Amino acid sequence: MKLATYNVNGINGRLDVLLRWLEERQPDVVCLQELKAPDSRFPHREIEKAGYGAIWHGQKSWNGVAILARGRTPMETRRGLPGDPDDSHSRYIEAAIEGIIVGCLYLPNGNPAPGPRFDYKLRWFDRLQHYAAQLIELEIPVVLAGDFNVMPTDLDVYKPERWRDDALFRPEVKAAYAALLDQGWTDAVRHLHPNERIYTFWKYFRNAFARDAGLRIDHFLLSPALAGDLKRAKVDKSVRAWDHTSDHAPAWIELL
Repeated sequence: MKLATYNVNGINGRLDVLLRWLEERQPDVVCLQELKAPDSRFPHREIEKAGYGAIWHGQKSWNGVAILARGRTPMETRRGLPGDPDDSHSRYIEAAIEGIIVGCLYLPNGNPAPGPRFDYKLRWFDRLQHYAAQLIELEIPVVLAGDFNVMPTDLDVYKPERWRDDALFRPEVKAAYAALLDQGWTDAVRHLHPNERIYTFWKYFRNAFARDAGLRIDHFLLSPALAGDLKRAKVDKSVRAWDHTSDHAPAWIELL
């Protein structure tokens, strides 16, 4: 199984890019983030024509997550992260596909930090930790994939010294990510590429992509029941160079 994650940064405005990539890469499962569209404007017909069933959790202008499955419709198991019934942000959706629980997430950015947005990010991370621990206890194959908005280590950012106070790189955020790994989750990309600088995001300005001034903020966390099946992990960096593309590149893993 080839499972991908892709922050599309506006699914309708970049639909041609998404469809082109789906045709070229042919992933079996895709987690999408930043749809920036309400449920009624999700382009399900175009995605179905490309051969994918879909579930989605949209929001007007902001956020939004979706899971696509080639040749089938994902069986939705959860919509929204538990722990705060008043949280109206569309940031988590989950499905069962081919015996695997797939959780697609878009963690808050949190800037400026400190401040209310950063506090919300830490609360969301805390909710994720609690729910992730419950998933681990089930002892079943689970992957949590998406835009975590965190660079876990210095190896995941092109100029660590410039990012120390950013909400994506503050000690509290890196500690929260490390706490997830301590539960037993495996960071798939880092597991297979322990010493390699691999990025998934490049800003649009200051020629960041051409300079390879990137960040690794899109991750796959595998439960112990799934980690042994990990075979490959890669970022389709070339997609970031396409016209009218997202500031993220799709990342994918291959499971036995």
